[in-house]
Amino acid sequence: MSARLQAIKWERPHLTILNQLALPHSSEYIEISDARAGHYAISSMQTRGAPAIAIVAALSLAAELSTMHFDTSASARTHIHMQLDYLATSRPTAVNLFDAITKLKHAVDTTITDNGQVVRDTYVQMAERMLDADVKDNMAIGEHGAQLIGNDKVRVLTHCNTGTLATAGYGTALGIVRSLHAQGSLDRVYFTETRPYNQGARLTAFELLTEEIPAQLVCDSAVSALLRSDPMIRAIIVGADRVAANGDTANKIGTYQLAITARYHGCQFIVAAPTTSVDLHTKSGADIVIEERDEAEILVQTGFERQGVLEGRLKRVEVQVAPVGTRAWNPSFDVTPAELISAIVTERGVVVVAGPSSGSRRRGGRPARC
Repeated sequence: MSARLQAIKWERPHLTILNQLALPHSSEYIEISDARAGHYAISSMQTRGAPAIAIVAALSLAAELSTMHFDTSASARTHIHMQLDYLATSRPTAVNLFDAITKLKHAVDTTITDNGQVVRDTYVQMAERMLDADVKDNMAIGEHGAQLIGNDKVRVLTHCNTGTLATAGYGTALGIVRSLHAQGSLDRVYFTETRPYNQGARLTAFELLTEEIPAQLVCDSAVSALLRSDPMIRAIIVGADRVAANGDTANKIGTYQLAITARYHGCQFIVAAPTTSVDLHTKSGADIVIEERDEAEILVQTGFERQGVLEGRLKRVEVQVAPVGTRAWNPSFDVTPAELISAIVTERGVVVVAGPSSGSRRRGGRPARC
């Protein structure tokens, strides 16, 4: 993991996060002192990415508990359950949050003691272990994914932001990109702007520039043309906020259309996700609740005044793009059917779901070879 970029900092009892709304032009850290601050950070997207949401939620309550005293184990458990239930309302789609909450509740409920402080400490230690485990899992995902793609010099494409900023460190899909770069196999990574929140243009660009990984930004609507024009692109690699029992995956809006164009052009479509994103209780993508966000995120663009950025003085501005009165549909995620996925990469290994199509699908007038 890069020592130069750290989105989540935990030194008991202090939790600070990198405010992703201020990126890429300002590295502003925010202290998260309790569950309420954690809830706001997640719902406002100061922090985002399924693994990071779970870790920030868990540690925000750990920070709160570290300053509290409980006379009995029952009072500690009651408070922890109440605050975890509150944190569960921050964002509905990413399963990692609910998986973490289930594990944390189980840990405190199965601690046999009458001492409230012991229950409190059990929770804090469990949250800290989750932080450490996420980094190790992401590095394993990177290694497995790089092995799947191979040692040849390749180009890949990724969507949204799935790196250090979206996890406890290293990243999932972007972790595979990091591993390809580390082993000398990466010629270039293309990354989408990822409208409407521009996580690619703002956050992935920031990570790739920080780590000096060769990269090029493309418009979301240019990917099909890019796949036709560049035969070196071996795979599209994306993350997942939830993987259903049948292999359907929910991820950032725009992922589904990337899977369709990957299949048409005979390119591998690889999903990178920790096993904490796998939800065996959800039968298929049809059962996944898709978060819908404020239509203003599409109608109005927020950013920093260009001249101010060049001069080192930041001024955030809002620009009304669409005519006032325009209505917009703004789902935050979409579902990619399992039959469009080539493989799912987890920290435990690779599950091959399907192979890229060939024969009738063509790239640049030639049969695709991925």
